[in-house]
Amino acid sequence: MAEGYLTTHVLDTARGVPAQGMKVSLYRVEPQARSLIRALVTNDDGRTDEQILPKGEFREGVYELVFEAGDYLDATAAAPESPRFLGTIPIRFGISDVNAHYHVPLLISPFGYSTYRGS
Repeated sequence: MAEGYLTTHVLDTARGVPAQGMKVSLYRVEPQARSLIRALVTNDDGRTDEQILPKGEFREGVYELVFEAGDYLDATAAAPESPRFLGTIPIRFGISDVNAHYHVPLLISPFGYSTYRGS
């Protein structure tokens, strides 16, 4: 059985705090379709309470994390705008090592974001 798993951590760099209450959805991307695996919400530390893709479900392939940044920004002190510059942030990535920990953090502000493969 594969030992790898997937996690995330969302930080609001404009406010200098974890992004609490952001909806995060994980999709598996196949050549003909994209299928929802699970949807979670970040906790007060900007992380999900459980692994996004736990050991028992971890396998090679292409995945997409979708962060509902607009809803999060609307709920914070971010200046209002319609539509938001960043509403939904999709991050598509590949998993090639089923025994590794894949950590995909998101650093966000109202007008920019960054990500990387963390540990």
